[in-house]
Amino acid sequence: MKNTLKILFFTAVTLVLVNCARTSRPDGGPRDEDAPLMVTATPPYENINFKAAKIKLSFNEFIKLKNLNKQLVISPPMKYPPLITPQGFASKYLEIEIIDTLSKNTTYIFNFGNAIEDNNESNPLERFKYVFSTGSYIDSLKSKGTIKDVLVNKPNKDFNVLLYKIDSAFTDSIVYLKKPNYVTTTTDSINFNFSNLKQGKYLMVALQEAANDYLFDPKTDQIGFYTDTIQLPRDSILQQGIVVFKETQPFKFGRAKELKKGQLIFPFYGKKENIKVRLLSDSPTDFKSITKFEQEKDTLNYWFTPFETDSLNFIISNATLIDTVTVKLRKKKIDSLSLTGTMGVIHFRDTFFLRTNNPVMHIDPTKITIMNKDSLDVKFKSIIHQKENKLAIIFDKKPVQLYRVSILPEAISDIYAFKNDSLEYRVRTQEIEDYGRITLKVENPASINYIIELLDSKLELVERNFVQTTSTIMYDLLEPKAYTIRAIEDRNKNNVWDTGNYLEKILPEKIIYFKDEDLSLRPNYYLNPIFKVNQ
Repeated sequence: MKNTLKILFFTAVTLVLVNCARTSRPDGGPRDEDAPLMVTATPPYENINFKAAKIKLSFNEFIKLKNLNKQLVISPPMKYPPLITPQGFASKYLEIEIIDTLSKNTTYIFNFGNAIEDNNESNPLERFKYVFSTGSYIDSLKSKGTIKDVLVNKPNKDFNVLLYKIDSAFTDSIVYLKKPNYVTTTTDSINFNFSNLKQGKYLMVALQEAANDYLFDPKTDQIGFYTDTIQLPRDSILQQGIVVFKETQPFKFGRAKELKKGQLIFPFYGKKENIKVRLLSDSPTDFKSITKFEQEKDTLNYWFTPFETDSLNFIISNATLIDTVTVKLRKKKIDSLSLTGTMGVIHFRDTFFLRTNNPVMHIDPTKITIMNKDSLDVKFKSIIHQKENKLAIIFDKKPVQLYRVSILPEAISDIYAFKNDSLEYRVRTQEIEDYGRITLKVENPASINYIIELLDSKLELVERNFVQTTSTIMYDLLEPKAYTIRAIEDRNKNNVWDTGNYLEKILPEKIIYFKDEDLSLRPNYYLNPIFKVNQ
């Protein structure tokens, strides 16, 4: 009996001690919503004549680091980033070991963004900074502004904003070669804020980078720049926002190669204008070839009827460049013709397309029929698309109708003389009342050339129009969904949007998004927006 009582006593004591040792909040208790606080810093915050190799920051509770590589911004940038410990587990302190040689008489800012969180509830210590100076004072000037992507109609994030001091060594090419004097980011919004700046004149540049190294790489990065010289302390608030854009690259041919038997690709960089490919090698009298640009890539596809040879020689050129190219041929198999067509609902604005893997060379319309739900023949016209591997079958669509598109064998033949098998597609139309209409009035009292584009919610083009005066545009039979309208200020009147160029100090053509009201269409619903493009 005594032994049993002893066992029960020790068990109860153990349970009490275990429960007392728990650090989590009791069930039903209030949630901790307070961010951690820094309680001490060694050397102190805003320390001057800084010479330390290590910094220790202590907090009032256990903290952890989240997305440190993305959140932490050090200004001016360091060639060798500091070591920050601990990472991967909770602690009440952070240590920063400085590896780089610090510049003289310079104020440094370690901006942790929202990387520091409390361990239990992940409450962030927002926009936390540690500041020190290697000189005798802390620089205190500020500058702030906004950034937007020229092509995007919503707030974009993750821009780096850079300041370069304009002195005797400054050139515009500095953005390609040297890290900036100051840097900040727009991680959490389209707004940026610089602090602890030194008086002087600066170039301000914004980058959306692939490498995040604060150097402009035109092949991968977007860039924007403030058109005027930044003068501090005058320019503490910038009224003009920075517009970020992707430059068009100088034209250059890439390395041509064989993709499949009978198909080569000629990559290039820059605008796809006036590119020509001419075969130099001897070829049979029945040789055929066709070229088409790939829609989503800077690539020219070249299909040809194969013949016995190990390689082909070409001259490829545009208005400014000419090059001789040899392509080795190793592929053994030609892809037979395959087709995919529209099925299900076809909208009144849509065209019935047949997409193909190989270029179509011939259509026999006598082997194609379209019948409606009453088994009556429907007249149609077939067209081979010149830019893409597809053919259009165009017919007059009636409301609430079912159409059967029948394609007999050998109606379609491609460049390799492959022909189709028997195919059938069924599509149906809806009521006129299932669609909506937008009647847009474009107020353009200054008579500026504008490209007006109606876009869907994915910013894909629905319709494009050109206006030079105040005009009314009707978009009829629109699917019920959300739309966006934008106006492109076509300064050079070439009917296309032109991007900018940093070195030439050319800004991209202005894009104005309509934002006065919601452009969401419901069935049988009409909208009559007014777009004041000159305001």
